[in-house]
Amino acid sequence: MKTSFFSRHRMLMLHLSFWLAYFTYSIYDLQAYLGLIKGAGYISLRLIFLLLASYLHYFLVLPIWLTEKKIWKYIGLVTLLTIGIVSLRIFAENMILPHIVKNEAYYQTIKLSRIISTCWDTMVFMMFTGMIRFTVDRFDFESRQKQLENEKLVAELNYLKAQINPHFLFNTLHNLNYLVYAGSAKATEVIIKLSNIMRYMIYEANKTEVPLKHEVNYLYDYIHLESIRLSQVLNLTFEKEGDIDNVNIAPLTLITLLENAFKHGIRDTEQDCWIKLKLKIEKGVIYYEVANRILASDPTRQASGFGLENLRRRLELGYPNRHSLQITKQNEVYTVQLQLR
Repeated sequence: MKTSFFSRHRMLMLHLSFWLAYFTYSIYDLQAYLGLIKGAGYISLRLIFLLLASYLHYFLVLPIWLTEKKIWKYIGLVTLLTIGIVSLRIFAENMILPHIVKNEAYYQTIKLSRIISTCWDTMVFMMFTGMIRFTVDRFDFESRQKQLENEKLVAELNYLKAQINPHFLFNTLHNLNYLVYAGSAKATEVIIKLSNIMRYMIYEANKTEVPLKHEVNYLYDYIHLESIRLSQVLNLTFEKEGDIDNVNIAPLTLITLLENAFKHGIRDTEQDCWIKLKLKIEKGVIYYEVANRILASDPTRQASGFGLENLRRRLELGYPNRHSLQITKQNEVYTVQLQLR
């Protein structure tokens, strides 16, 4: 859908409309005293310095306050800018305006009242155009925040849908049915693990952060249920280093890499399958690594619409500029390294 020129350039049109209205009104106000030509020359000279002051402030000085939050540096630069523009304007007016405004001694001398008046005139326009930017930036910021919140909500809902994998649940329930039918004592344990997983997904996943140890327990329950469906012994190691009891994490962040390793690195028909997990906490930073042997693709497995791409989006929303995700494939080993700050 195409947008209008005004929609695409609304800020430019807003500024042009303001200055055009000011220029038109000023000429109308002065023409009775100076005439149209001289009035236009008088206001044009004034307008040049007002535009110069306003947009040097708008593009170069104001961002120091809005972006860098350096208020004293901003005040100092505003002071220097005002002094410089006012000095140039008074000098130019003394050179030019006596030829336009006849018998006007005001523009042939420099008095304190004139300096104060010129400073006030300059700063009013600087503040007015600055308020335009401040207001628009504020609305844009709030709009982006709402968009990010909506995207995060959608991403989280999609992620929860992805975690409730029907194939995983079907396989688990099928194995549970077999264990119950066979009278195995493991049936109760499977029910407990599955209940833990469902409880975590339903109640913990809606929180912004959860204790890391809860996430780790969730991984253990998932590993246990996945191991039941295998006819061979699961070759999986999980190394932990550091204090996981005092660190929080966004829920369901670590499971995607583990699921991916089971999906592509473990198969009953293959020998020497393995998964290696490493979790390290150092100075509040979480280092998580998952490695598995690369197996040939299995055409019977359905591809997920989420996975790593969904994880990347969640990291962008939950850990902006505070994460790294690196994937390497070397010597038939697939390794993913995740760092959260």
